Amino acid sequence: MNLANCPRCGKVFVMNFKGVCAACLKDIENEYEACVKYLRDNKGAHMQELSDETGVSVKQITTFIREGRISTASAPNLSYGCEVCGTFIHEGNICESCRAKLTGDLREAAKDQPKAQKNTSSGAYKAVDRFRND
Repeated sequence: MNLANCPRCGKVFVMNFKGVCAACLKDIENEYEACVKYLRDNKGAHMQELSDETGVSVKQITTFIREGRISTASAPNLSYGCEVCGTFIHEGNICESCRAKLTGDLREAAKDQPKAQKNTSSGAYKAVDRFRND
């Protein structure tokens, strides 16, 4: 039996796939229902307005959006900060400019990697070795 402390309330619980105790899981579902109900009636609501009116934290609402439970297509004013720069985005974890910079940095790092390091043999048998005529 895998026991853990609930990150929300601190109680000891049997570990499940959600990572929170049953009571907190029920609270999260109630928060989700409150958000959905408010958004049905107020499609133009902003993140802070939704949080203030429902009592659900901005962090939890952001989690709902990232999980795909709340769609920003039906609520276009809901946005949250990029994890890198803080620019407001509607989906994913980072904005397009940060994603492009990260991609460029990774390409540059791959170019800088020495060729000798790329071609080192680990001594493992390779399929092309079978076809060589040594």
